[in-house]
Amino acid sequence: MTVHIVSFVLNQLSVLLRDEAKLLGGLAQEIQLIMDELGHMKAFLKFAEAKEEDDPRLEEWVMQVQDVAYDVQDIVEEFMLRFGCNHGHGFHGHARKIITSVGIAFEVQSIRSRITGISEGHKRYQSEYGTYGNVSASDPGNNSWQCNRDEALLVEEAKLVGIDSPKQQLICQLLDGCSELKVVSVLGMGGIGKTTLVKKVQEDANVKRQFEILAWATVSQTCYMEEFLKDLIQQLYQGTGKPVPQEAASMNNTDRLKAIVKDFLRVKRYLIVFDDVWDVRFWDVIKFALPEGCCGSRVMLTTRIADVAYASDVEFHSYVHRMQPLSSEASWNLFCKKTFKNSSCPDCLKDVAKRILRKCEGLPLAIVAIGGVLALKDKSKVDEWKIVERSLLDCSDKLDRVEKILSLSYHDLPYHLRTCFLYASIFPEDYQIEEARLIRLWIAEGFIQGRTRMSQYEVARAYLSELTNRSLIQQRDDSYDGSTRAYHIHDLFREIIVSKSSKQQFATTATGELTSWPKKVRRLVIHDFTGHTHRSICFKYLRSLVTFKSSEPSSKSLLSKLLRGGCRLLKVLDLEGAELEELPDEIFKLYHLKFLSLKHTRVKIIPKSIGRLRNLEYLDLSFTAVSELPEEMLHIRGLLHLVAYAFQQVTYKYDINGFKAPNNIGRLLSLEWLFYIEANDTSMMREIGELKQLRRLGITSLRRENGKELCSSLGRLSNLEQLYVQVSHKDEVIDLNYMNSSLSSSLENLQMLCLRGRLEKVPKFICSLQGLTSIELLWSDLIDDPLESLQHLPNLQTMDLNEAYQGEVLCFKAGSFPKLEQLNILALSGLRWLSVEAGAMPNLLELGLANLKFMEEFPRGIQHLTNLQSLYLCHPNEKLDAFLNNPFEDYQRISHIPEIFIWDDEVGLCRHPQFRQ
Repeated sequence: MTVHIVSFVLNQLSVLLRDEAKLLGGLAQEIQLIMDELGHMKAFLKFAEAKEEDDPRLEEWVMQVQDVAYDVQDIVEEFMLRFGCNHGHGFHGHARKIITSVGIAFEVQSIRSRITGISEGHKRYQSEYGTYGNVSASDPGNNSWQCNRDEALLVEEAKLVGIDSPKQQLICQLLDGCSELKVVSVLGMGGIGKTTLVKKVQEDANVKRQFEILAWATVSQTCYMEEFLKDLIQQLYQGTGKPVPQEAASMNNTDRLKAIVKDFLRVKRYLIVFDDVWDVRFWDVIKFALPEGCCGSRVMLTTRIADVAYASDVEFHSYVHRMQPLSSEASWNLFCKKTFKNSSCPDCLKDVAKRILRKCEGLPLAIVAIGGVLALKDKSKVDEWKIVERSLLDCSDKLDRVEKILSLSYHDLPYHLRTCFLYASIFPEDYQIEEARLIRLWIAEGFIQGRTRMSQYEVARAYLSELTNRSLIQQRDDSYDGSTRAYHIHDLFREIIVSKSSKQQFATTATGELTSWPKKVRRLVIHDFTGHTHRSICFKYLRSLVTFKSSEPSSKSLLSKLLRGGCRLLKVLDLEGAELEELPDEIFKLYHLKFLSLKHTRVKIIPKSIGRLRNLEYLDLSFTAVSELPEEMLHIRGLLHLVAYAFQQVTYKYDINGFKAPNNIGRLLSLEWLFYIEANDTSMMREIGELKQLRRLGITSLRRENGKELCSSLGRLSNLEQLYVQVSHKDEVIDLNYMNSSLSSSLENLQMLCLRGRLEKVPKFICSLQGLTSIELLWSDLIDDPLESLQHLPNLQTMDLNEAYQGEVLCFKAGSFPKLEQLNILALSGLRWLSVEAGAMPNLLELGLANLKFMEEFPRGIQHLTNLQSLYLCHPNEKLDAFLNNPFEDYQRISHIPEIFIWDDEVGLCRHPQFRQ
């Protein structure tokens, strides 16, 4: 990480010398000398960081370099702050500048003296260790992040070797015929595969068909029982489509919440998994929420602690499965799968590979991690593999071995990825990390540098993909919004980076248990902080403040206290979810602020003083009550992302409330994201055409008369990737027929298109969007069949037709929609017949049919959708329902579909019993 800090500071100094040479005067020479010394030490730093755990002297030297680099950064940013702010005019203003210059000159000379001493250590260690050109970590300029290694590095949990036998054992325990509540616990050390095994058991088709209710709840070390029970209640009710009791959300009584869970589960056969339980006291509480009954219900626990696994022995039927490491054969198979893909291990590597594998001792996570590292090594250079082998020696305790292996994955990262991964330590345990939030924070922190023909956001996504490929971060598939990518970090990896973050003073996490603070706090992360900061704690150098949950009665009060602590250098202020109704005035004095998120707060008004944040790049006001932005926003010329909206639920979808933008918003030429902006008049649509860097654009309240100007502007947005358009009211027409071939050619990068409003016909330009992967037509009310225009889009993967067509017949023709994977047809009030020809939609995985009141029969040709995995039927009419309940005459038409779900107001969403595979 120190290498990254030094690189960042060297870049800052270079820019300072280039842009502020006149202001620096005689200091320029001193700053150049500092740059030279830091540059000389940078190369040795790579070696020192790789060896510091083995040599305490190197570790101390690295910390000295890190401290002085941070102090240089402080001086640079203090300089920019003091000279960037208005000191006034005349004698007093001139005097203040002189005093400022003298103060900075003294600080620079002090730094110069310190660096001279540190440089002596550099020369001494360099002489001692000799050459250090070939170090394990990749150079930041390395282009390896561009490579696509999904096949080689992602954990293929569905095919994890050695899982079949324990899976069948657990299934037998669940389905043993016992009518009373039974608790099945899976016990084992971290990384041995407990969660993977239990997930495969719960997803087994034979298990699914035996239980009415299936639920999964992750507990973790810091389990707040009230919040846990509320989340469990929400999951249980959402799983059946029933509304969550209103009183549950505001209830703070654990006993009453347990009663709600118990009443819901009564007389039902349920299977609930409590994953990652750390404390016996959790079981002592949760058991009172579980009705015993005679329905044959089951509870599964995963835990590392034997006392937890055996806690239910006294009161319930129980079974404890102690997980064993993989056998030698299974370990070798998993290792080869991760390291060599589908190839065998070369003869020259077999001996060293087996020695390395022996150190993993059959732990799946360790095998996957080390396999991910070795997959990137040269298969012809045995010496590189022996270096890896030597780093694993002399470890006796199993947990230490796992940590050593996982730490190796961390140290093998290129430095630009290492800092990004370390930053993930700020997120709480088991937190669902949203891709957009993580990437924006990375950029705001200065971790991401743009590349030729790639924006910072694209580079950051490539970094995230690389971390995923290396199995350091896993993508989640259980987020409520399928369009939102979310990630999580395995707890063992998180423990390692949290430890490293604390040791390197990378970030300070404030929790209820926090008792010690570092001398200088540069990044402050608040996890449910209820304590108080000591007066002696220095927030002067605070660069980043991120909150996840604050029990402080007034978040504004806590925020004001921190900001009054003098943190004028703050760059990142992420207050997502804070109990905040208005912003403290101190925020608008933060000259360096680049990132401000008020997402999911109660803020209603953005004051005019927002215009003072001249360096702001990201402003997130989503899910707030902000409906209008002041004209002073136009002073923030470097703004990249401006997001402000709220949702109102309507039938099957959400109505979007946007914001009223100031006039002349076209002056914000750097904008890449802008949504959702109200289309107040044609001049506003004209202004959008000036924003040529836009990649994502959302428009609400569009009127028909705005269509011509909107088309003209869209023709100038050649970087646009996502476009969302919503009309002012449901019957308003979206007129995009002015998009001729010349204008539409600029939209070659468009991937997502959402049109919410009436269409007289499908705009012709859509047919030319060869890169389009997703389309949604809502309230279109088309007379002509939309499939005729859309069927040959070569890359379309998802399509939603919601109140989009008046006709009686919808036919998917042979060869149409070659890559479509998800299709939803909703509320087509005139539709009577739906047919699918052989060869249509060959890759369709999910089909949703909702509120089709006049359908005469089940979709013809549905048997041709041979890859269909899930069919969702919401509010099926009498004829469809009759077919489902008496399918024997034509059962073959739907017998290939693994899952069929039915939803209506009374029953909610559930699997149809006749089609449980």
